[in-house]
Amino acid sequence: MAKKKAQTYYECSECGWRSLRYMGKCTQCGNFNTMVEVVEEPEPLPSARQSLGAATRSKAKRFHEVEQASTKRWPVRNQEFSRVLGGGLVPGSLVLVGGDPGIGKSTLLLQIAAELATDLGRVLYVSGEESEQQIKMRGERLGIQAQDLFLVTETSLETIVEHIQEVQPLMVIVDSIQTTYTEDKAYSAGSVSQVRECAARLQMLAKTSGIAIILVGHVTKEGTIAGPRVLEHIVDVVLYLEGDTFQVYRLLRSVKNRFGATNETGVFEMQGSGMVEVSNPSEVFLAERVVNAPGSAIALTMEGTRPLLVEVQALTSQTAYPNPRRTANGVDFNRLQLLIAVLTQRVGFRLYEQDVFVNVVAGLTIDEPAADLAVAIAIASSARNIPVPADLAIVGEIGLSGELRAVSQLTTRLNEAAKLGFRRAIVPRSRRGDEKSVGKIEVIPVRSLYDALRIALPDDERR
Repeated sequence: MAKKKAQTYYECSECGWRSLRYMGKCTQCGNFNTMVEVVEEPEPLPSARQSLGAATRSKAKRFHEVEQASTKRWPVRNQEFSRVLGGGLVPGSLVLVGGDPGIGKSTLLLQIAAELATDLGRVLYVSGEESEQQIKMRGERLGIQAQDLFLVTETSLETIVEHIQEVQPLMVIVDSIQTTYTEDKAYSAGSVSQVRECAARLQMLAKTSGIAIILVGHVTKEGTIAGPRVLEHIVDVVLYLEGDTFQVYRLLRSVKNRFGATNETGVFEMQGSGMVEVSNPSEVFLAERVVNAPGSAIALTMEGTRPLLVEVQALTSQTAYPNPRRTANGVDFNRLQLLIAVLTQRVGFRLYEQDVFVNVVAGLTIDEPAADLAVAIAIASSARNIPVPADLAIVGEIGLSGELRAVSQLTTRLNEAAKLGFRRAIVPRSRRGDEKSVGKIEVIPVRSLYDALRIALPDDERR
């Protein structure tokens, strides 16, 4: 039988789309200069027969015959990290942590490794970018004194596996997957083939040995994990560490979790002693709030299952140019344009003559539409130069007709507002009717943005 030749193709490093010829732009995701040449060597026939034989040994079972495995989690002392994981670290899981350079990924994971090494047993920290001495210097600054924390600087996957077999740890941290390579692939570290092959082998190691493995991933300028998108499909959990380098707060978001709820968020504060968890983020975010300042409103938002109260600030100013500026920091720009149009067309604000700036304090980002009403009221408060009452919290989604639509988990949001001392809350009026109060907070249901502005800006004579 004739020997098969090596196959050459081009693969997009962002979405994994393949093409037989080079293209400057990926037709699947639309990114430029992401097509990477890949030479795929054919597998030898004995290996193919062995894999085929292994596949034929598997046996299909009826649904009720499959025994349910008990997923016992390892407790994590850091409650914010444990929340994002879904209540602890699952043995045999493969976790991917991504974030911008210098955001604090290595610092956070070194702290987690030290805590688990102290509470449970041996932990191996593999670094491909820093030496053991550099990691030791950071650990001394963080006050780490774990006896069962092992450090090694290595990039070869085969050597890393040997270290794992020698140390026999409960958890392994690989920092980072882009610097790891396998000698079976004749490509440089960080290439599409290397990242995919190394992640697949580490996944197999985690599932067969029960060792929990955490991978650190670099991100692109768009904020996504660098390398093929298949990397996020291989792992069990995908976490993103976000934050502004000029702010002290960091958000750890879960975008994929096979063992728990997605969209969970942990809040940390970067200090000299490392990443310190913030147990009550709402109180921290509102600590520097200026009471009775025009253009400020408190939004009741949800980050996964956690309610958060954040301050939304807006500023409007008369423009001397025909095209007024619209600047959004922490909210979606297109959503801001929609709210400005509703305020102009449905309520009568002359915002087409003014620049509008919207900012969410502490560098947070609000993605859910439930913050629409708070953003709109903040803009109206700045335009009329009338402050919103300090004891008023706001939640609601705004439609194009100016109506307010119901939001999810309303009771949870209101309980969080009552805990922080807010006495009133403007909420959308649902068809089922609304309670007059939840706990110690008065609930004010309204149907439209016009009615909400009458309550939030009671001194506006032009309304």
